[in-house]
Amino acid sequence: MEIFLAFGNERVIFIKGRLVEAYKQSKPSEKNTALQNFLGTLRRYAGNSVSDGRIILQYQGIKEILVSNEEGLFETHLTVPAPKNGQRDIATLTLIEDEGITAEKNSIEVSINRISENHPTGIVSDIDDTIVVSHATSLGKKLWLSISKNAYTRRPFPGVSEFYDLLSKNGQNPVFYVSSSDWNLFDLIQDFLDFRTIPKGPILLKDPHVSLKNIWKSGGGNHDHKLEKISQLMSLFPKMKFILIGDSGQHDPELYIRIIEKFPDRVKAVYIRRIKKVDEKRENQLNQYNSEIPVAWVKDSLEAISHAKNFL
Repeated sequence: MEIFLAFGNERVIFIKGRLVEAYKQSKPSEKNTALQNFLGTLRRYAGNSVSDGRIILQYQGIKEILVSNEEGLFETHLTVPAPKNGQRDIATLTLIEDEGITAEKNSIEVSINRISENHPTGIVSDIDDTIVVSHATSLGKKLWLSISKNAYTRRPFPGVSEFYDLLSKNGQNPVFYVSSSDWNLFDLIQDFLDFRTIPKGPILLKDPHVSLKNIWKSGGGNHDHKLEKISQLMSLFPKMKFILIGDSGQHDPELYIRIIEKFPDRVKAVYIRRIKKVDEKRENQLNQYNSEIPVAWVKDSLEAISHAKNFL
């Protein structure tokens, strides 16, 4: 049982996870060869999802049975106020063993990350080609990076950690990562953020299943789920204004225009990393859409940091 999300505001929480067949995966390191990383990728994507598995969720006197779908995913949202008087905010999930389904560990405890809905500022960030070099617009390069590198050898853009520390005020402002990568990469992304000392936060990825047969599709396809997930964050934290960070390689500029259209008073600033040469028509569409919102098109994190210091 893997837990991907366990967060919310003072009133509502979301929990999301997945059931997969157990597989042994040694912890990667900076010394791993491309072959070792390739074998690790095979193990990550070869694991079979477990559908129709039943999980008992127990939380603050509530008991609910969650059922995994065909992708092995399960999720719930509960309207439950945060505990008072310093009590632990912990949910317990227990797999109901059945024919062919045996748990490595019957029950796990999950800490709920409560973020105040009145918090003034939050950051929404893409991942590929925004914080980590991914070559998302080049299928061959992207696939090679995906299978030959690991969380400790994937290369961040220089200065990313300092930029996100600045925007988040060293972790005071929450950071939400919204990406079209698939859930198979969750542990890699989490380890990458930790290893590169980039602020952690809820990671919201794309649901459709990616396997060995269609691994090249990871991160591609329709990006409407990102609009949906950012809209959910806007609703979950109605007093929060968001700084949006992305890149020009795919559809982030157009996506963020749609977010500004939908939530005109909720975007504090936009940062777009230029992946290719300047596209004046495309950039002007975002720049001129709402002249009150600062938009920074930057070639690197140093430019972004310089802008942020004057803006914040």
